[in-house]
Amino acid sequence: MPSPKILEQKKAAVSALAQDLRDSVTGVLVEYKGINVADDTKLRRDLRAAGVNYRVVKNTLLELAAKEAQLESLTPFLTGTTALATSAEDYAAAARILSKYALTSKTFNLKTGFLDGQVIDKTKLDALAKLPSREVLLATVCCAFQAPIAAFARAVQAVVDKDATAEAEPTPAEA
Repeated sequence: MPSPKILEQKKAAVSALAQDLRDSVTGVLVEYKGINVADDTKLRRDLRAAGVNYRVVKNTLLELAAKEAQLESLTPFLTGTTALATSAEDYAAAARILSKYALTSKTFNLKTGFLDGQVIDKTKLDALAKLPSREVLLATVCCAFQAPIAAFARAVQAVVDKDATAEAEPTPAEA
């Protein structure tokens, strides 16, 4: 039986983990075995730069936290080595970065994830990983909004150019 002090520390860790799960818009569970220190350092640096919180967690603590955060569907995936990546803002960053790394590793695998409080399967996780970054999506939307305005401006300029050409040429009556 653990001491009361250790038990309180574990309860605090579960509570903090549950709060992180609730505050995140997305999360990804991975089986992180087979990763060397250099690759792990680079992976953590990339995740941190994207605003993703990544940590190795004990399955029992994550199971308790998932129940507290109403994500009980994560429980079947809590076997083996588990790491959790959560993001409070970017929906696709964790999935994109971890999926990219998983392609280069034989033992590093994505298990499952959650999106806005709903557990998603691996196929949805893979689809999420293929989404472009937020900046690329915003640039695409801006271009879509700008295209009709630019076309209108070209049409107006063509009318102005046509009128200027018509004024410059002498009419048959003047000739």
